[in-house]
Amino acid sequence: MKEQIKTDKAPAAIGTYSQAIKTGNLVFISGQIPLDPTTMELVDGGIEGEITQAFANLRAVAEAAGGTLDKIVKINVYLIDLAHFGLVNAEMTKLFSEPFPARAAIQAAALPKGVQVEVEAIMAV
Repeated sequence: MKEQIKTDKAPAAIGTYSQAIKTGNLVFISGQIPLDPTTMELVDGGIEGEITQAFANLRAVAEAAGGTLDKIVKINVYLIDLAHFGLVNAEMTKLFSEPFPARAAIQAAALPKGVQVEVEAIMAV
């Protein structure tokens, strides 16, 4: 059985997907990009602002599913430029505590709406 997770505190889905799906004790959170959930526009602040907003959107969906960032067990980070990986590490250090989630970082040729970062996760609740 699967349950759709939806919140207006994160950007609405811009396609044929859900913000997250819960099945059993796992929540699969779709890729979050740095859109302001109110305006659905890209946030200001360059790559650092984008990383901060993408993780804020991830947190909003996690909380809507009844969890927290510390319940996330796996994260995939997609970056247009892997040179920004250090900025992702710095943001994650602020948001997560040890043991940190398992993670993959992938350089992508392009991301939706021309953003520079997208973050998806699996959370255990």
